[in-house]
Amino acid sequence: MNGAVVADRFDRLTWRDTYEQAAGVRELAAELAARHECARDLLADVFLAAYKARVRVRERTEMAPSRLLNHEFVTALVESPQFVEARRDTVGDPYAAAMALLAQGPALRGLLERESQEGAGETSRREDREAAAKEPGDPSAPGAPGAPGAPGVRAAARAAAAKASRAVRQEASLMRAWGLGPGELERLPFEERARLAERLRAGRLAEWAELIGRFRQMAAGERARKVANTTGELVGVTLGDDLSRLVPSELAGLGVPALRAVFAARYAAGELMLYDSRGERPAGRGAVIACVDTSHSMYEAGPGGVTREVWAKACALALLDQARASGRDFVGILFSAADKVRVFRFPADRPAGLDTTLEFAETFLGGGTSYQAPLGAARDLLEREFDDAARARGDIVLLTDDDCGVTEEWMRGWNAAKHRLGFRVFGVAVGAPRAAEADSVLDALCDNLRSVEDFTDVHAAADLFRVI
Repeated sequence: MNGAVVADRFDRLTWRDTYEQAAGVRELAAELAARHECARDLLADVFLAAYKARVRVRERTEMAPSRLLNHEFVTALVESPQFVEARRDTVGDPYAAAMALLAQGPALRGLLERESQEGAGETSRREDREAAAKEPGDPSAPGAPGAPGAPGVRAAARAAAAKASRAVRQEASLMRAWGLGPGELERLPFEERARLAERLRAGRLAEWAELIGRFRQMAAGERARKVANTTGELVGVTLGDDLSRLVPSELAGLGVPALRAVFAARYAAGELMLYDSRGERPAGRGAVIACVDTSHSMYEAGPGGVTREVWAKACALALLDQARASGRDFVGILFSAADKVRVFRFPADRPAGLDTTLEFAETFLGGGTSYQAPLGAARDLLEREFDDAARARGDIVLLTDDDCGVTEEWMRGWNAAKHRLGFRVFGVAVGAPRAAEADSVLDALCDNLRSVEDFTDVHAAADLFRVI
């Protein structure tokens, strides 16, 4: 047999289809097959090892002598922990399996080149493998596991598996960062998916895909805990008749027959001891608007090399998910100086186009900082929404690293609009603790304000996703 991995006709058909669609695989096959007879079968084996849900490698005695190298390599590959990890993303996905194959290209090239060195060495190795195939039970047979030839193949397999795992993991993180799940990706034609992946890898924020993905996953988790019209943070004990908030000592009293009458009397009088809490306002129904500062200072890096811009954009993308999950419009407003404002609209009744999402995430304006222009644009949007659709209680999230002044006249108009429209303003001072101080302009503008210093921490603003 020429194939080391046992495959049925459907597996072979998948390999042929992938080979025809993937230009990179065809190029690698043409390059290696020009010098190595076993190359095409080796590539098919490596692909199938990544693609098949259950991988079974043939016995050595079933293999053609010229394909024993393939058998050794694939056997070592499927036993590698790194390859087992990569298979979490490649099983059943021809594109991901092909990507894992291409990532192993350099290792496969090196393996075949070492095996085809001129002279007696090549003949000797071939004869060794043929002898091992005839005597599989003899541990001293040349080429058997533990024999001199095997460690080099195992080392090549480990190196190839590590590259495959890294490539697959990075691409999976990249796709998750932009909200693309496995089901959606598998529906894309092969070349279209390849072009999309290349575009995402070339983007400004590609380096931080894993952070963005973790941010969006965190927000999804907090969304599951989201509450509206319920109690919030526990702050002490009070008196009342809400049985859902009884302290344990009151509940214990019910277990004593002599105290039950006392309990009933205190309940009627509203004098039971209850946990007190700070209530949370109901979640908004109007648009969610993220105003993201993209002035020059937002390019400054913090812990882990993450810039202020990256953290703010990751938060904004998670807010986009939040709005869509709640059936609310989302608007992203990028700003810097007074004359530099970009508005990106994502209506709830239309899909969030990836092109627009990427443009929003990757746009950086530079320059100084002005609050009035972006917040004025956000206010105007909420006013139109209120007038046109009678929707109030929108939410504005201002992400900035600065604290800049506003005029008194503008502030009066801002406060009047807040009173009329009922919108909330959440502020995040990104790497600027002084902007979050009690006497800052940012504090005067926001109903809820916090400061973020560790830009690797995706939980720094987790509570936003429970109340927005």
